[in-house]
Amino acid sequence: MRKKAMAFHNFQQDISTIQVPDAFTFPFCYEPHPLTILAAEQLQDYLQGQQDFTHNFGLDHAMSGLVIGKMFGVLVVRDPAGQLGFIAAFSGKLAGTNQHAYFVPPIFDMLDPSGFFLQEEAVINALNREIDQLAANPLITALKAQLIDLKQAQEEELSQLRKLHKANKADRKRQREQAKALVGAEDYSSLETDLIKQSYRDQHEYDVAKEACKAELALLEQELDELLQQIEQRKEERKLRSAALQQQLFDQYHFLNAHAERKSVLDIFNEALQMLPPAGAGECAAPKLLQYAYQEGLTPICMAEFWWGASPSSEIRKHKQYYPSCRGKCEPILSHMLQGLTVDPNPMLQNPAANKTLEIVYEDDDIIVLNKPAEFLSVPGIHIQDSVQHRISQQYPEITGPIIIHRLDMSTSGLLIVAKHKDAHQFIQDQFIRHTIKKRYTALLEGIIQEKEGFIEFPMRVDLDDRPRQMLCYQYGKPARTAFQVVGIEGNRTRIHYFPLTGRTHQLRVHSAHIKGLNTPIVGDDLYGSRADRLHLHAGYIAFIHPSTLKKMEFELPDPF
Repeated sequence: MRKKAMAFHNFQQDISTIQVPDAFTFPFCYEPHPLTILAAEQLQDYLQGQQDFTHNFGLDHAMSGLVIGKMFGVLVVRDPAGQLGFIAAFSGKLAGTNQHAYFVPPIFDMLDPSGFFLQEEAVINALNREIDQLAANPLITALKAQLIDLKQAQEEELSQLRKLHKANKADRKRQREQAKALVGAEDYSSLETDLIKQSYRDQHEYDVAKEACKAELALLEQELDELLQQIEQRKEERKLRSAALQQQLFDQYHFLNAHAERKSVLDIFNEALQMLPPAGAGECAAPKLLQYAYQEGLTPICMAEFWWGASPSSEIRKHKQYYPSCRGKCEPILSHMLQGLTVDPNPMLQNPAANKTLEIVYEDDDIIVLNKPAEFLSVPGIHIQDSVQHRISQQYPEITGPIIIHRLDMSTSGLLIVAKHKDAHQFIQDQFIRHTIKKRYTALLEGIIQEKEGFIEFPMRVDLDDRPRQMLCYQYGKPARTAFQVVGIEGNRTRIHYFPLTGRTHQLRVHSAHIKGLNTPIVGDDLYGSRADRLHLHAGYIAFIHPSTLKKMEFELPDPF
């Protein structure tokens, strides 16, 4: 088994005292097992010193070229002889190829020079170049300009003819009026006949001129259409070839599970989401690892993925940081591939607020001000109903209209206002819309911030491949603005006040962690930083106008961390 000898790695450290987990890693929310940490560190040592390939991860400033950080994965496995080891993989391609001795092979190698993909891609690329050349033909531009000029000239010609005929018509009317008073009935009848003939001649002259214009225009349009049709024919050919290539590519991706059941990527996404697979589905590290393990008779034990290198400009990725598998591309595939394995329970199906209570800070006939605990939903989720909205509606069945005026992220604690009736809801919500409500959050950051105060601004949107993560996006993102003020330095951490001027999802978390923000994640941020006992983010102050008294109300809570 030559491939296995290359891809299967023995642990270099003694693992005899480490207990093997009873269940496999739930890949979308996990704490790395000690075995996967050892495997990852061994892989990182290899990446640090290897000379097998050259790739600019952005860690060596002396290297030139495009910086591309990578997600790597390790899968601890047991071979048929019972020996524990691990296999490794990377997402996408590495150093321009899919084949590396240290790593498992791809499920399908699109970069194989003799394979159909590159060959057909070359044909499509040639079509692209031909389309560009045809579209750049200067005769097309010239003919389009001639058409514009010709249409303008013809319209002017026909307009002048219409004016002449209108004048002729007025003259005929004048002749009729004069003839009625000067000639007899017989002579008038003869004049009328002649005037009618003149009218017909004018109409015929206009019709002939119009048809001549139309014919002249048609000749020019035909010449242009022949050139444009060549482009459309190439585009249609490209469209058909691209669709056929995509279908052929999908046909190469069939995934195994622990029951040795094989399912195509098309069937997986159709059954799970009723959609076609997104680009790159099956190219992430986790599916590669499990596929290789099943094919080689290796038993999966536990898994972890980490980022190596500089962060992409739009996302938040930290060097050596562990991350869950992406949801958009991997969740349907891994849901199939994990069948037959005993897997850790999905923590997102467990109610984090089960033993927590809502503290009422203030209450009157219009509103309730709450101190929401961390890990407590503001509104019901997909799987969990328990939330501020659910608790309040149960506790106050007499409340009419919407309850929730604004939200806090599940992991954020602090002040939350809820309404007891529709008018109160609308009155306070309008203040949020007009940004007249004053809010202050306190966070503890995983590092030292040198600036005393400042302002962060960049547009954000959801990462469509990995919800609920948010990302920077100048094309489709919405404005996100935050002012900050450093409170103090506590060892290697910074206590900071945030004053959000917009209310985007995860705004403070992303503005903290992103390289274009403070580049320092909040303590306990399991999405953009490192997991801890909790997310150290607290909504500690809020000020607004009361819906009935119209007086300013202020509430402040101490930091719980």
